[in-house]
Amino acid sequence: MRQSKPRIAIAGFQHETNCFGTTKAGLAEFEMADSWPAMLRGAEVIAETRGMNLPIAGFAKAAEDAGMELAPVLWCAAEPSAHVTDHAFDTICGMILDGLRTAGPLDGIFLDLHGAMVTESHPDGEGEILRRLRAWAGPGLPIAVSLDLHANISAALVELADYIAIYRTYPHLDMAETGGRCVPVLQHLLAGGRLHKAFRQMDCLIPLHAQYTGATPGRELYAALPPLAQAGVLADIALGFTAADYPDTRPSCVAYAGTPGAAAQAADHIAKLFARLEPHAHHPMLTPEQAAEIACQPRTGKPVVLADVQDNPGAGGTSDTTGLLAALAQAGAQGVLMGLFHDPAAAAAAHEAGQGGLFRAALGGRSGAAGDQPFEAEFQVLALGDGRCRYSGEMYGGGVAALGPTAVLRLMGTGADITLVVTSLRNQCLDLAHFTHIGLDPAAYSTICVKSTAHFRADFEPIASAVYPVAAPGVFPCDLGTFPYNNLHPDVRTTPARS
Repeated sequence: MRQSKPRIAIAGFQHETNCFGTTKAGLAEFEMADSWPAMLRGAEVIAETRGMNLPIAGFAKAAEDAGMELAPVLWCAAEPSAHVTDHAFDTICGMILDGLRTAGPLDGIFLDLHGAMVTESHPDGEGEILRRLRAWAGPGLPIAVSLDLHANISAALVELADYIAIYRTYPHLDMAETGGRCVPVLQHLLAGGRLHKAFRQMDCLIPLHAQYTGATPGRELYAALPPLAQAGVLADIALGFTAADYPDTRPSCVAYAGTPGAAAQAADHIAKLFARLEPHAHHPMLTPEQAAEIACQPRTGKPVVLADVQDNPGAGGTSDTTGLLAALAQAGAQGVLMGLFHDPAAAAAAHEAGQGGLFRAALGGRSGAAGDQPFEAEFQVLALGDGRCRYSGEMYGGGVAALGPTAVLRLMGTGADITLVVTSLRNQCLDLAHFTHIGLDPAAYSTICVKSTAHFRADFEPIASAVYPVAAPGVFPCDLGTFPYNNLHPDVRTTPARS
């Protein structure tokens, strides 16, 4: 290490790939703003993410506090979707490498990655990113990486990175904290310290809705990590992203310690704990009809929240399936608020009709999922907006979502009382601001329906009397037996053990 301040390059390239989705992520998807900022270059990386709950922001803050000099290169992310195109992947990797080459002398690198990126040519996207960076940097430059809790980690990625830190909460409330945890490790490595690694992969998949860390098994798994840290072992757990169909799709753990034995012992401990808790990974889901029955029950006080977990755009869903809407309308449910429906044509028709106007539309239903179809009805326009939404919740608070032209619609002619928020861009409904920014008070409704799997819980549970996952048709099944997997490791089971 040079005698001056340690100089660390920082970059980020995030995508969570649903291999069963239909729309790929091209370069434009990484350049545009969605639930996260547009592509950032150079000094923008720090300035535009400062104070946000993002790993790169947390790393930058902790590094500056530690007296490090930062060389920001690039940060970008795209909404979860099908594969990242080769053009996008090669272009962005090239931009990062070009930035590193021109950054001047470096003592280390921090990368803000996801861990479940699959490209058209590289099933292990993050492993390929590290391979390219390591080929340029050589073996001696320390590289620390932050990953999402839903990462599918390969042995190659563990080998190529000097240290991996992983989110420990779902909803991901600790993204910035995770980035910050990489700073003292880089300091240790730059001072000549060593870390021995251990890596273990589990042999069954955990459905995404059962990965919620406020319940078993996630709660107990992550509670095991602080005692290991007190014993001098830095360990983390990834629960995996079940829609990324490749051999390393599975939960895993990493452990770092001063001796190989201590790292291996910690990793084995986590793997055994996972096996013991596996039978608790069966979390029930309602059918749309059962959910409609609950919505129709008389209620005072806090609303019920129904989570349309299989149409989560944050997992590559289309955010436009209509199974739950159809069941609620058929049952004549009253006082229902639903969002976010991604239907640019319906949003445009609403803006053309104007506030108070009426129009007919075939809403959503274009996912291609079995049993999904457009919902044809008349709608009244209650409110219109430009879709610029400033998050207010703990997970994304302070950030700005880009929803595109947005409309609040009332379903007409069915006898049901259902209000829908329709957007022009896909966005996971995880923050109360998705409703309040356009004049709606979610707490005033009897039932709230969100297209999200678990991230909504951080902001919606405090106003809810109960939360129910609902298994309506969608391209992100939480019943993993319905996925047409082709590339899983033969030892991996799609259903957790019962005992």
